[in-house]
Parts: sequence; structure tokens; C-alpha cells
Amino acid sequence: MLNHDTLRAQTQDLLSRLGVELPEAAGQAGAALIARSPVTGGELGRVPAHTPDQVGAIVGRAADAFAAWRLVPGPVRGQLVRELGGLLREHKEDLGALVSIEAGKIRSEGLGEVQEMIDICDLAVGQSRQLFGLTIASERPGHRMMEQWHPLGVVGVISAFNFPVAVWSWNTALALVCGDAVVWKPSEKTMLTALACQALLAEAARRVGAPAGVSALVFGGPEIGQALVADHRVALVSATGSTRMGRSVAPVVAGRFGRLLLELGGNNAAIVAPSADLDLTVRGIVFSAAGTAGQRCTTLRRVIVHSSIADELTGRLAAAYRTLPIGSPLADGTLVGPLIDAAAYQGYDDALARAQADGGKLVAGGRRVLADEAPDAYYVEPAIVSMPSQTDVVRSETFAPILYVLSYDTLDEAIALHNDVPQGLSSSIFTLDLREAERFLAPDGSDCGIANVNIGPSGAFGGEKETGGGRESGSDAWRSYMRRATNTVNYSTELPLAQGVSFG
Repeated sequence: MLNHDTLRAQTQDLLSRLGVELPEAAGQAGAALIARSPVTGGELGRVPAHTPDQVGAIVGRAADAFAAWRLVPGPVRGQLVRELGGLLREHKEDLGALVSIEAGKIRSEGLGEVQEMIDICDLAVGQSRQLFGLTIASERPGHRMMEQWHPLGVVGVISAFNFPVAVWSWNTALALVCGDAVVWKPSEKTMLTALACQALLAEAARRVGAPAGVSALVFGGPEIGQALVADHRVALVSATGSTRMGRSVAPVVAGRFGRLLLELGGNNAAIVAPSADLDLTVRGIVFSAAGTAGQRCTTLRRVIVHSSIADELTGRLAAAYRTLPIGSPLADGTLVGPLIDAAAYQGYDDALARAQADGGKLVAGGRRVLADEAPDAYYVEPAIVSMPSQTDVVRSETFAPILYVLSYDTLDEAIALHNDVPQGLSSSIFTLDLREAERFLAPDGSDCGIANVNIGPSGAFGGEKETGGGRESGSDAWRSYMRRATNTVNYSTELPLAQGVSFG
């Protein structure tokens, strides 16, 4: 296990290379937020917290920046995101390492998250030349109708700890090319990576001459998020986190007629059919369920397996779980790093106790490990629990590596079990039967925003039901960051009315 003093020194070196100098926050009672690493549980630094009044001032500067930025042509705005993508390529190793230190992700996942940022920058740069509207046929002669897409305003981004930089980039890259300004409230658990991202974007903005304030950070707890959410100058709030958080955000934004993008909880399942390739299935399940220590919104939390192969699959999964290397995410060969904090461990422990009280059988894992070596960090064995039925604890999202196994006899039964949860994020089926695959993808199949075949549910975001319905990247997601104006142009000398109406 890494010595914490060494880890802290490494963090300071990474921040310096990324252009971040931590502000002096220590000693200001009540004004500092502590940044910790789940790798050791120790302190990495302190960041000054904002007040609600300061949030208002920052939003005001963003609104001023928007007034200028919206008049810059889209392809020119794209140059800012091109510069950001170049800086991310240049600093990929450093930012990926910082993600691993602050969020506890293994090295490859930390680097993979930065690669996601680079990819969305590439997408957004191309999108900056494709902010297309439509030309619409009119029933009136000498008239033309069309739609235009205009910049929306200030976008407030609230992100969670588990994807501390990628979610910000999904929103920010598109918002910037669409002509918006961005104010970001990151998780209090991952503030240093946020500072690094802001420093890189500030450098990109300097290079292209973008207006000051086009991107900004606010730090603090729920009261700071509430101040951002309630500000009428924030045209769109994009919030990623728990369903509980979404329930507090949505009424406030709706009450002032703002726009919402919500990416909330998931309780993702995989149906395993009798025809499934079990070698492929086991690999897909283990990564989807145990990767990131179960702390992804798209983590696999339920396996619904045909009764004829349930024992075989469960045994193979348990054997694979026993081989998973658990330890420091910075060490070579580690596949499972730490939970983010003590509260996450408590949720893991409580859920396992509830599942067993409901008749579940613990098949693999379920223990805290490395407590003597790292008493302030929380490493656990990914757990598998065979359940007799889908109880309340199974229908709830626990942000930890717990995989519940249920069995079924007919595909209709499997799909009903699959859909019988409040969340609707991601899903998958493992089958070599074309009819089963197509049935799963049909309107009466999976009710999730993501439905995969022969691959786990991990991947791009976009869910239904209590997941919130938001879409932050890909396809036509850019439209969420713009407003549509429909125009009618009369180039004739007459003034005919629609639908044959005669007036005077």
C-alpha cells in the first residue's frame, strides 16, 4: 500500500504539472473543504468553499460571458474545444493518475476516463460545424419556413465523484460549441481533478481569446448546489448523481421553468439465456459488476439467469471473483480498488445484511480487506448473493460491488423481473438466440435507455424512469444545450393566411 506522504507529494507534483496551485484555505475556519484520497483515506489538500452569494456573482460573470460568446460563430467556438482536446492529449497521463488518486479508479480506468474526454472533444469540434436546422415546406405561396438553433445560456453542471472529469466534459464540450457558458459544481469528494480540468480549459480559452467567465467552478456542499440550481440565470441544469439528489433538484428547476438534464441512479441487470456463451458471459459480468468497485451508475447489479444453468454460472462467477486482485489502484495488476469512503462501506455492509435476512445466500466475497494496512481506507471483496426473489434490497441501488443472482424459467418471466425496479438506466442479455435478442430489444422488452446484447451494461449514459431521462452526449444531445426558433419568411407581395382563413 502506498505511503500517504508519498501519495500527497505525488498529488502536488501532478497538480503543478497540470497548472494548478492549491489556494490557501487551511486555517480559515468553516471556509475550507478537505480533499481526500480513498487510496489511503488521508488528506491531499484543502480548497476554499464558496458561499451562496459568491455563486450568484460567478453565475453573473458567466451570464456576461455568454452574451459575448453566443455571437461567436459555431466553428470558431469549436476551436476552444479543439485546444482543450489537445491539452487533454498532452496531459492524459497526469490527469488520469490524478483521477486514480482522488476517485480510487485503477490506472487503466483513470486513463480511460480522460480518453472519454478527448473523444467528446473530437465529437464536439465536428458538431460545431453541424448545428443544423430544417427548411420546412409552407402551404402559403411565396413563404419559406425554417428552424434555427441558438445558444441557450448559462449551463449549470453538477457531477458525481465516480466519473469526476468525464461527465463534466460531456456537458462542457457540447455546451461551449453551442455558444453557452458553464458553471460547474463538482463533488466535494473530487475537487482536485476539477481544478485541473478548469486550469486546462482556462489555458485553452486564453489561447483562443474566449471571454473570461465562459467556464467557472463553484465548490461546496448541498447549499452551494441549491444556489446554482435556483438561479434563474442558469438556463439548463445538468445533474448527475443519486435519484434522491434528482428529486431535490427537479422541482426547483421546474418551478422557475428552467431546463433539466438528469442522469441518476441505475439498477442494471443482465439476462443470461440457456444458449449464452458462458466464457464470454463470465468475462462480461465480472468486469461490469466488480469494475470501479461497483461505483458506476452502469454497474451490473443483478444477474437473471435461466434455472437450467444457474448453478453453473454462479459457480463460475464465484471462482472468478476469488481471483480478483484487490488493492491500491495505483499498483500494477490491481483490478478492484477502494470504495470512496466510510459511508460507501456502510452501505455495502448494510445491504449484504439485508439481503441475507431476506433469504439470500452469500456465494462469494462480502468482507472488508486491508484494514490493518490502510485503516482509513475501505477496500472490500466484491460480493455475489444468490437471492430467492427480488426483494426491496435488490430493487434498490447500493453503490458498491454487490451482485444479486436470480433465476427464471421463461423469457417473459426474465423480462418482467428485469423491468420490476424503479430505475431504468442500462441492461443487457447474453444469448445466441436471435429471437431472444430481438425480443429483449423490442418495445415490450427492456425498459432501459441502454439495452445491449452479449456485452455488459457498462457504457454510455442515458436512462429512463427514475434515472431521469437525460442524454449528455452522442446523437442529437447537442440540442439540449440550444434553443430552437422557428421562422416564417414572406417574400411575396401578398399576405395569405394559413388554413384558408379569410380576415377582412
